[in-house]
Amino acid sequence: MANVVIMPRQGQSVESCIITTWQKKKGDRVETGDILFSYETDKSAFDEPAQVSGTVLEVLAAEGDVIPCLDPVCIIGEPGEDISALLPKKDADAAAPAEEAKEEKPAAAEAEATVSESDGERVFISPRARHLALDAGADLTKVTPTGPHGRIIERDVNKALDAGFTAATEAVEAFLAGKPFAAEEPAKADEIPAPAKAAEAAPSAEDLRAYVEEPMSNIRKVIAKSMHASLSEMAQLTLNSSFDATNLMAFRAKLKEAGEALGLGKITVNDMVLFAVSRILPSYPEINANLIDNTFRKYKHANVGMAVDTDRGLLVPVLFGAEKMTLASLAAETKTLAAKARDGKLTPDEMSGGSFTVSNLCSMGVESFTPVINPPQTAILGVCCTVNRVKADGTVYPAMGLSLTFDHRAVDGAPAAKFLKELCTALEHFDLLLAK
Repeated sequence: MANVVIMPRQGQSVESCIITTWQKKKGDRVETGDILFSYETDKSAFDEPAQVSGTVLEVLAAEGDVIPCLDPVCIIGEPGEDISALLPKKDADAAAPAEEAKEEKPAAAEAEATVSESDGERVFISPRARHLALDAGADLTKVTPTGPHGRIIERDVNKALDAGFTAATEAVEAFLAGKPFAAEEPAKADEIPAPAKAAEAAPSAEDLRAYVEEPMSNIRKVIAKSMHASLSEMAQLTLNSSFDATNLMAFRAKLKEAGEALGLGKITVNDMVLFAVSRILPSYPEINANLIDNTFRKYKHANVGMAVDTDRGLLVPVLFGAEKMTLASLAAETKTLAAKARDGKLTPDEMSGGSFTVSNLCSMGVESFTPVINPPQTAILGVCCTVNRVKADGTVYPAMGLSLTFDHRAVDGAPAAKFLKELCTALEHFDLLLAK
């Protein structure tokens, strides 16, 4: 009996996923556990294994398609099985005789496929590419498709339009110069003077303007949308401060020297900052909160997000109940979440529900910056590098900078400044903080 494979739901907040790669194609034999396709949510990547053995009888979505969760993606069964009842209506309609399909094809379907006027062959084209072609008057018969399954996509139309524009420009330039616009017989290699050969090696004006276009990734779109909403909808203000990191660095050196022997694992300065933040946050409910439609969501625990730089973009996994963790357990959890983020294995639930975020650019040598709040949170902390400064008595000390951005709609300047000051004090006396 044939089985329909649906797009999984990865987390309660996920409505759709994008198919990135098909590992199997129509007609392939699969065994239970074989990877059928890879897909992404807004911030995570997954592989979908086959739950049954059989043959891929139909593929219902192409690479790059955004598929609503729980919608059918492909059908697995045995060769010769009747799967017409399992096909979505649009695919069942496509299986009808050509003339009948041509008469009954709804207007919406024309966005995915049009018919060439020159030879009557069906041309598959994405909606964006079709609208661009119609607006520009492009001849689709001269467009080379590069999309999935021979489909014309937007870049193909743009390439054809650029080629047409270049040809037209060359014709006009030739006409204005009084030269016939025709390809001349190329000179033989031994007839080309040395200066001419050298000139050919120099980049042309067109080469100097060369560029490569690539579509914005799904995760980049999500980050862009979130950051734009953050800056356009919040009243953001940043406070900058610093603290004497002498004791913090000395304690870190002790941990590095003897931590492994004591079974503590690797504990970084960032872990120590996250630990201190988790202890201070519960005393500031407006900072340990989300603001959603003029309603505060004040969290009972310090659910601290940690910004992680990955090849796919910035991800923010959450340390839930961080104030209950020991320094060693918090450090271990940060390593686990960071590894999952870089491998694209975080689930949406591991990146939602944060009450506050810490973004650390210390290793990049950044002395001060303005972190952007992760909506709908009300604040974010930026951690900067250490800079040598001089005290009044002439003592040189390492000063570590902290940048607190807060939403002035939710938090006033005084409590934000108090939070930052208390955090600086806790980090200056980190060994005493551990004793609390």
